[in-house]
Amino acid sequence: MSTDWIPGEVPPADENSAAYWAATAEHRLTVQSCTACGRVQHPPRALCTGCGSMADLAQVDAAGTGVVDTFTVVHRPPRPELTAPYTIARVRLAEGPVVLTRLEPPAPGDGGWRIGDPVRVAWVDLPDGRALPYFTPSSPDPTKEH
Repeated sequence: MSTDWIPGEVPPADENSAAYWAATAEHRLTVQSCTACGRVQHPPRALCTGCGSMADLAQVDAAGTGVVDTFTVVHRPPRPELTAPYTIARVRLAEGPVVLTRLEPPAPGDGGWRIGDPVRVAWVDLPDGRALPYFTPSSPDPTKEH
């Protein structure tokens, strides 16, 4: 996959996101889970959005699948080096959290993207060893392609 769509700067890892970014280097999608109340959240935070715990948070592997919650097609990119059109979406992961991401290809198949389309994670590597997740079409039946 072309890397011409990578954002200008990807935030550095901090104390809350270091485990998430380390997992991306291995092409593993993770979500943050609270062992106190069971809430799953993304992106990683300093406290649980369910119970407020600050001590019981861990990054756990996610399935890497979800559905398109909503999307928009960008025709006027914010930087001239980005190729348009491209599709930005909210994807609801199988575990529940919603992630803001890019969909590839920009408009699959004859009808383009639809809300509710099943997707799976894919990766584009960053120069610093981390990777950015994006999502591609998936079939509800893993033996069939979209």
